Amino acid sequence: MAQFSFRQWLQKTRESRILVLIVVTVALFVDCILNTVIAPILPTLLIGKNTSNSSVVSNYTFTLLPDNSSKGIYQLQNANGTQDGECYTKGKENSDGQDFRIGLLLAFKGMLQIVANPIVGVLTNRFGYDAPLLVGFAVVFFSTLMYAFGEQYVFLCVARGLQGIGSSLTTVPGLALLANTFPDDEERAKAMAISTSGLTVGILLGAPFGSLMNGSFGKSSPFYVLAAVTLLDGALRLCILRPSKFSPGSIPATPYLTLLADPYILVTVVGYFLTKLHSSLLQAIVPIRMMEHMCAPSYQLGLAFVPAMLTTILTLNGFAILSLKWGRWLCLMLGFIIQGIGIICFPLAANIFGLIGPSIVLGIGTALVGASIMPLMAYLIDLRHTSVYGGIYAITDAAFCLGFAIGPLFGGAIASAIGFTWVMVILCVLLIIYAPLFILLRNVSGKDEKKPILNQENTPEEAKSDDQ
Repeated sequence: MAQFSFRQWLQKTRESRILVLIVVTVALFVDCILNTVIAPILPTLLIGKNTSNSSVVSNYTFTLLPDNSSKGIYQLQNANGTQDGECYTKGKENSDGQDFRIGLLLAFKGMLQIVANPIVGVLTNRFGYDAPLLVGFAVVFFSTLMYAFGEQYVFLCVARGLQGIGSSLTTVPGLALLANTFPDDEERAKAMAISTSGLTVGILLGAPFGSLMNGSFGKSSPFYVLAAVTLLDGALRLCILRPSKFSPGSIPATPYLTLLADPYILVTVVGYFLTKLHSSLLQAIVPIRMMEHMCAPSYQLGLAFVPAMLTTILTLNGFAILSLKWGRWLCLMLGFIIQGIGIICFPLAANIFGLIGPSIVLGIGTALVGASIMPLMAYLIDLRHTSVYGGIYAITDAAFCLGFAIGPLFGGAIASAIGFTWVMVILCVLLIIYAPLFILLRNVSGKDEKKPILNQENTPEEAKSDDQ
């Protein structure tokens, strides 16, 4: 009897749309926080190995100086109490030659994920969501443990590559499952906003979480915590998924080349790439700039993004509702312009407190874009192609990964060549110039007249059969 009751509970749980939303949100959060948590750890880990100290700034404290000081609000003071300028000099000398190694390690995950995404998209369309999501959990958990125990550069690269494969097996089927579970556009917009908040919070929380845990408890501590969260995520996935279930789709998927040839999808995907490109650039070069120019200790290296994270959390769901009234194209356009304004203000900061304002502005722009981009992808598929979502989210995630690969890989070299300020100027100009292109999404033409909005009580399978 107890076994029968447990089976009934498990069957009811697997049919819960709310639990599906929770599982996908937690999965995206874990994936993204693991992606960015290592960014503030690497400069102190790699640069510190080239010095006699464990960290460039470990033997220094900071003294508050008058605002008219030529060195800004913070000035270096060594352990003997004499003030000097060695923090900037040491940081610059020791970081020379390390930018590319840091960027390559950060980009390696995205490179492998770009290769894996088309394969995972095809597998998701053919065999369903269950098996890829469960395999993805196992791979991500194993790569998290590798981060915790590894210190050699090559070992960290292997962990980063495995994480990329696990991320592909999580993100593509997860977003496709969510789009399939919520067929109504308004419901889907709200669900996607919640799941995107998990993605965005993971991206923005990773850097401050990594820097605080690294500074307080050591390099391995954040990965132990994330391994525990990953286990919780795996338990949640087991509640809704069937490991042995293979469910071939009844509707043929749209080929990748057809999707990429769609001008509306192309404008949206390129825009998504640009917004992730600037995010990855900031997370790769801001910690190094803080070490070189602000004499920031290791625990502060990720705190610059805390205001952006809090702003995004507070505004994302509200912007998801507003995007249905204003239009997603307008939210995307405003989001790009606001992000550009926030980015151009980063070089004006002389210390960590000066980064608060630009970070808040950046968070508002990120929330506007995040509330619109994912539901818009599914909407374009429903309107112009067959309602099979593995392919479109494979392309979307590939754009995400490309941005997070190019940014850290070349960001350090570009910043060294032309300076941090010019990198921010170029990003600002790119975002503001690209923003008007979203006007093209104002009136999207469908291949047929748009189908009526499906009833809420219909299941995705019933809804699709009704449309055929």
